[in-house]
Amino acid sequence: MTTQHNDNKFPKVVIIGGGFGGIEIAKGLKNKEVEVLLLDRNNHHTFQPLLYQVATGTLDAPSIAFPLRKMFRKQENFTFRMADVRRIDVENKQLDTDIGPISYDYLIIATGATTNFFGNKDIEYYAMPMKNVKEAVSIRSFILQNIEASLLKDAESRSAYLNFVVVGGGPTGVELSGSIAEIRNNILAKDYPELKKEDMNVYLVEGQSKILANLSPQASEKAELYLNELGVKIRLNTQVTSYDGDTITFADGDRIPTKTVLWSAGVAGQFPAGIAEETIVRGNRIRVDEHCGVVGTRDVFAIGDVAAMITDELPRGHPGVAPVAQQQGRFLAKQLIRIINNQPAERFVYFDKGSMATIGRNKAVVDIGKIRFQGFFAWWVWMFVHLMSLVGFRNRVVTFINWTISYLTFNAGIRLIIHRYKRPERVREVEDSL
Repeated sequence: MTTQHNDNKFPKVVIIGGGFGGIEIAKGLKNKEVEVLLLDRNNHHTFQPLLYQVATGTLDAPSIAFPLRKMFRKQENFTFRMADVRRIDVENKQLDTDIGPISYDYLIIATGATTNFFGNKDIEYYAMPMKNVKEAVSIRSFILQNIEASLLKDAESRSAYLNFVVVGGGPTGVELSGSIAEIRNNILAKDYPELKKEDMNVYLVEGQSKILANLSPQASEKAELYLNELGVKIRLNTQVTSYDGDTITFADGDRIPTKTVLWSAGVAGQFPAGIAEETIVRGNRIRVDEHCGVVGTRDVFAIGDVAAMITDELPRGHPGVAPVAQQQGRFLAKQLIRIINNQPAERFVYFDKGSMATIGRNKAVVDIGKIRFQGFFAWWVWMFVHLMSLVGFRNRVVTFINWTISYLTFNAGIRLIIHRYKRPERVREVEDSL
C-alpha cells in the first residue's frame, strides 16, 4: 500500500485518538486552512466517566458511545480512518499503521491511558480492568455469570462467587463499588429469590489512608460514610500482592476468596512505538513542554492522559481527567494555527473547574474551588454535568430516561448476558533451557 500523502496545499494535521482531547482538536480546526485526519482503533468516541454504569447494567453501551464519522460529518476538512498506529517515524514524519503508511505535517498523540497492573502478570490476567466499552460489557456479563454460578454451589463454596472486590479508591473505584452495592441492596433478592443480600459482599481496597485522595478531606470522609451506609467493606492502607482467579491476597497476609476482582488502582499512558525513551516519564507518559510539544521533537504534540507537562507547580503533571484533555485540545487547535501563521507560541494554563464523584442513589461529593458540598444536591449537580457532557442528543435522552426509571423503580437496568465472558487462553513465557 502506498503512503497516504497530503495532496492539498494546506498542512496535514494527524490526530491519533478519538478521545476527549482528540475530538476537541478536530473541532477547533473546523474551517481552518488545514487538513485534519483522525485515526482511532474504534469508530466511536466513548464517554469514559460513565463506563461503570455500563459495567453494572444501568446503561447500555450505545448510550455512552457516539460514531466519530457522525460527529464530524459537517466538517469539510475532516477525514477519519479506523486504524491501529504501530510506530511513529519522527524523522520522516510518517506513521506505520495497519492500513499502510501515513505522512503528516503536524502530529498530535491523544491516545489516552490504559490500566496499570504495576508489572504483576497474574493480576493482569485474572483481574478485570475497565477502560473501554468492551471491558465494561465484559464486567457486566462476568458479574451476572458469577451470581448465576453461585446458585449451583453449596453455602461454603458460594461465597467466592458472591464476593466482589474493587481495587483502587479513586473516583472509578468508588463509583463502581457503590453501584455494585446497589445491585446487592435493591436487585439481588428480587432477581434471585434463593439469595439474600447478606450473601453478597462488596469490598473496596485502597493502598492509601483514605479514598478519593485527590479530593478534599470533606469529600473523602463523606464518600467513605456513604459507602459504609451502602454496605461496602472498605479496606484502607491495604496493598494487593497477588490474585490467582480464586483468592486475592494482601500484604498483611489476609485473603478473600473471590472470582471477581475489578482493577482501578492505576493507569499508564499508551502510545505507539517511536517516542524516544528519555522522553518517557513516570506512569509511561510522554513529557511535553508548556506548549504541549513533545520534548526533543518538532511538530509532534501530546495531550491528555498520555502527556506529562511537568513544572515546578506540577511535578507530576496534570491530573488524568477529561477536562485537562479537553482544554489542551482546544488550546492546541489554536496553537497550531499560530504556529502555521508564524505567530508566537502561547503557554497552556489549566483551569480546574472542580472534581466530583457519585456514590449511589442521592449521594455524591463535589469540590469546586473552595466550595465543597455533598449529598442530594451534589448528586443532582453530578447528574446534570455528566448528562450535558454526553455527545449526541439521543444519548442524553436515553440516559436521562434510564436514570429516571432507575430512580423511580429501584429495579431498572440491563441485566443481560449477551455473550458469556471467558478469559482468553493464557500464554506463559517459557524459559529456554540451555
